[in-house]
Amino acid sequence: MTEPASTDKAGLPARAAALDLLTAALGGRAGMDEGLSHPALAALDGRDRAFARALVMATLRHLGPIDSALQSKVKKAPPDKVVQVLRLGVAQAFLLKTPVHAAVGASVDLVAQDKGLQMFKGLVNAVLRGLVREPPALDDPELLAPSWLYARWRAAFGADEARQIARAIAEEPATDLSLKDPARAAELAAALEAQVLPGGSLRTARRGDLSTWPGFAEGAWWVQDASAAIPARLLAVRPGETALDLCAAPGGKTLQLAAAGATVTAVDRAPGRLKRVGENLARMGLGAETVTSDAAIWSDKRSFDAVLLDAPCSATGTFRRHPDVLWAAKPSDVAGLAAVQSKLLDAAARRTKPGGRLVYCVCSLEPEEGEGQVAAFLGRTPGVTLDPIAEGEGGAPAASQRPDGTLRILPHHTEGGTDGFYVARFRKA
Repeated sequence: MTEPASTDKAGLPARAAALDLLTAALGGRAGMDEGLSHPALAALDGRDRAFARALVMATLRHLGPIDSALQSKVKKAPPDKVVQVLRLGVAQAFLLKTPVHAAVGASVDLVAQDKGLQMFKGLVNAVLRGLVREPPALDDPELLAPSWLYARWRAAFGADEARQIARAIAEEPATDLSLKDPARAAELAAALEAQVLPGGSLRTARRGDLSTWPGFAEGAWWVQDASAAIPARLLAVRPGETALDLCAAPGGKTLQLAAAGATVTAVDRAPGRLKRVGENLARMGLGAETVTSDAAIWSDKRSFDAVLLDAPCSATGTFRRHPDVLWAAKPSDVAGLAAVQSKLLDAAARRTKPGGRLVYCVCSLEPEEGEGQVAAFLGRTPGVTLDPIAEGEGGAPAASQRPDGTLRILPHHTEGGTDGFYVARFRKA
């Protein structure tokens, strides 16, 4: 798709909505989610809304190289709104392959709509046409991530791995699905034109409205990245066992545990997000107890056979579907979140029955939130030991296996890409 459906001023409403969405996405954590509910986006028809979202996602996936190209043409940074317009203009011309006259003209029109910025029309026109004459390279992996994050990945995983991680930022991911009934994998894979991944997830290249896909209405599957489905499988819950899902929203892991036959309690501190868990359970025809509480201080005294803690984290491993997280994250976030994870791990251990299993995971690429967190937890928690994860268990990529039996899943460990995760399993004496 290179152009919106709207013919109003060369599709200007769609591009104006994209400008609002990009501004929201770069405005802080959860900015993209908030931007997707912006009235300007909701007012568009389906094709224009899809164009606006595709434009913003392309911009975010290549933001570093786009900014590098713009800096080579602009000596003094213009106001932020003009910068956003220029970013969108570059993405249209070079990533979405929008005709140059439309990409440049619409960008100039966006600036002209704001009386206070009309003086920058000439700048926008000159910069974009200058880049057309000297097309920029927008796929340099060392520019695709913020420099501080790329330096961290290089230090943690080595130069080659860092480049492979960064290359995945520019790639649009397929859609992964978890099944309510794994026995239907072959049937649903045929209906959805999907492949069955190790562990049982389906991966499909289908696009469009999920509610129209085979199996949605009957609650046969839900969207869940293949990596995100691994931690719940590693608990290996059996029918009749009790399971606790801490920090449960949006609920994919709760659904997995309930579908496996466990008696599930799902705890999350955000009422709105927990409501979504309930809605997902209802659609799937599954049941679980939902509790609104901060998991670290939940006053309930019960203990459980199996406990899953998908802890709040920097989420740097989710950039394939949420590239905005890379640009919203700050170096200070990692240390602050590590302190939260530490408290939650201690709470999760208290909730685990003697002889029970505990799985800790984060969708982060940062060692302080994974390897470092687990080492500190074991050092202060007598009676809890690592329960090593076998190679390939739960569908984990072989490359993710660490010598201590934990998993460090990197985005390039699965063909076609996957979310970055760290996973550890423990046993309580």
